[in-house]
Amino acid sequence: MTPDHGHEDWARAAFARSRAAYPSSQAPVGRILTAARARRKRRRVAAVASAACVLGLGLAVPLLKPAPGAVDPARRPSPAASSPLTPTPDTVGVRVAEGTTGGHRWSVALEFHRTLPKGYTPPTLPDGTTAPGTSLLCQRMYIGGVRIDHQGGPWADCQPVTGTRDPQAVGGTGLWGLHDKGLSGSRLMVATPEADVAYGVVTLSDGTRMKATTATVPGTGYRAWATAVPDGQTITAVDQYDTHHHRLGHDANWR
Repeated sequence: MTPDHGHEDWARAAFARSRAAYPSSQAPVGRILTAARARRKRRRVAAVASAACVLGLGLAVPLLKPAPGAVDPARRPSPAASSPLTPTPDTVGVRVAEGTTGGHRWSVALEFHRTLPKGYTPPTLPDGTTAPGTSLLCQRMYIGGVRIDHQGGPWADCQPVTGTRDPQAVGGTGLWGLHDKGLSGSRLMVATPEADVAYGVVTLSDGTRMKATTATVPGTGYRAWATAVPDGQTITAVDQYDTHHHRLGHDANWR
């Protein structure tokens, strides 16, 4: 049978029009990043097995309920440990909080790199693309002079961000520790709240209420508050307030 070239040409043209009318969609990078950050929002913990040998025993004495006249932990001198890297002129940071728990000094800081540092490689997303971002935001946490997640390298607990006010870097809350996946020993509760949050209050199982004030990296919209949770204690509630002491959020899912 002789091919019907006219019909073949018509079908080819129709296919071309259909393909042009429905172009391939781009990878949903924003949604992928948002989902990934949402998954790690709650109960974010870090396991550092070798650090258990450093801290060992002696973490069971809760020191976060100050006796009358005790020195405010936020006013104590900073721990000797600092960022594992020497800051550059493109780096700015803020000490979020510090204190003592279980006989060990602890501290939390935010570190913002205006450009992606040399040696840093952005993570790969599930769809095979590279996580977008022109800057880097790092959360530096120490207990007893040991940086949490140090085994992950100098860029552990860092995330790429776009500029100084990336909304995808806001809204997380995590519980971090040095061993046993952060479920025992002294741990750090760190929140990266919305702009209207002035402070957080963490209520423990023994009734202790710990207030933590929000600190902001100068010249940016990146902020955090932090406090320590003693060994043997669990969190019963996390509340956040504005400058007028109005409660903005209540989370009781930390048992």
